[in-house]
Amino acid sequence: MIVVYHDVGGAHSTAVAANIHISRLPMNTIPTAKQILDVPTFDKIEKNQLGHLLYIGTDENGNRVYTLGRKYKPNLVIPAIQDMFNIVNKPGEKLYIVDTHPTVNLLMKIGGFTSRRLAIVSIGRPIVTKGTLQAYKDIANIVRGVKIRLRNEI
Repeated sequence: MIVVYHDVGGAHSTAVAANIHISRLPMNTIPTAKQILDVPTFDKIEKNQLGHLLYIGTDENGNRVYTLGRKYKPNLVIPAIQDMFNIVNKPGEKLYIVDTHPTVNLLMKIGGFTSRRLAIVSIGRPIVTKGTLQAYKDIANIVRGVKIRLRNEI
């Protein structure tokens, strides 16, 4: 199975969800800000990485986990990924695409915009980190639901 977590920028909610999924971040407790900031792709996605699948790791069941920053065009990007997967997929391989954007709160939007778009990282990163910690339970709940669905498909 291939799991792709996607949202607008791919730098915050997707990075956290994918890292929860592969157990780099905890599922049942809220991590420290340092743990969030230690995630290799958290608030570090560059413009040239948008639209690309970024491999994050493999979970305990061998599912490969990716993130995707797809801007405001999920209706164009997601069907293209699904079509390409259907063209090249291996027998028995499945694709699971998960939108993490519903977990993004106002602090994450403000901090992410300031850090990634305006390149004022020293101001934006602490704001987006605080927002991410506030949204962490919601992000973890999405991942929990994905893992339950994956177990039911095996």
